[in-house]
Amino acid sequence: MNTRGRFTTPYGFSTTDNEVLAGIDLTGKRVVITGGAAGIGAETARALAGAGAEVTLAVRQLDQGRDVAAEISAKTGNPRVTAEPLDLVDRGSVAAFVERWRGPLHVLINNAGIMALPELHRTREGWELQFATNHLGHFNLTYGLHPALAAAGGARVVTVSSNGHRTSPIVFDDIMFEHRPYDPWLAYGQSKTGSILLAVEVARRWAGDGIIANAAMPGGVRSGLQRHQLDAITPEIQKIFDEYPWKTPEQGAATSVLLAASPLIEGVSGRYFEDCNEAMRTTDPHAENGIRPHALDAEDAARLWDVSIELLKS
Repeated sequence: MNTRGRFTTPYGFSTTDNEVLAGIDLTGKRVVITGGAAGIGAETARALAGAGAEVTLAVRQLDQGRDVAAEISAKTGNPRVTAEPLDLVDRGSVAAFVERWRGPLHVLINNAGIMALPELHRTREGWELQFATNHLGHFNLTYGLHPALAAAGGARVVTVSSNGHRTSPIVFDDIMFEHRPYDPWLAYGQSKTGSILLAVEVARRWAGDGIIANAAMPGGVRSGLQRHQLDAITPEIQKIFDEYPWKTPEQGAATSVLLAASPLIEGVSGRYFEDCNEAMRTTDPHAENGIRPHALDAEDAARLWDVSIELLKS
């Protein structure tokens, strides 16, 4: 481990969530995971429940969430796994979730997301849907749960991002694609840059409350997240999919689990991790991995925080 400069761990690409949690007892810890009923969200929930945590799956489809919660309880022997309704693009739903929460919250994992919608979709407020879901909804939830996180003493916020952040910074002059042509990957990249900047600013603003915040790139895991690419499959796309270094769900959840629960992360905040280690900074436009400078820009992080507050007030 290196506590100066880039932060490293003994883990890597093939590390699983169970390996990260070996010997860690999370009994008494309370965890919320958005999108916890499918993909790496469900696997993250299973791993943390298996280590003894009380886990709440925050989900849009409550029946599915309850079924998954019951499956996790059966697999882990942990009865403290439940599901609660949450629609990230519905401000009323987010407010209701926050209002229902009682007591401290030790870990918030902002995991839910959508990717590369082929056509422009807007919320009823007129917000571009990827930005509204991946960034604004999680910002709203995190902001609302701040008192619960502060009450936990040493809480952690984990926001799942992507190497897709490399395609776009926050375009403050036209976040919602009102004046520029819509591009699925630019919109996705902007939203995932927002995910990292959220971690950067939470780390700065809430350090006095003992809150640690980091962003995670899980790696490629085959799930419903890629459905829009598979709907328009071509030989070229199929070749990319076949050659991509896919991870198992257990490997994909490992970085989120590390940031949520490992004692190695104590005091490490405002950073972006991939393959269970802090990512290298790079400006190489062809690099698949690494963190781009625009996603760690402190001024942009503070500005995005203020813009998010104003949008949610409107």
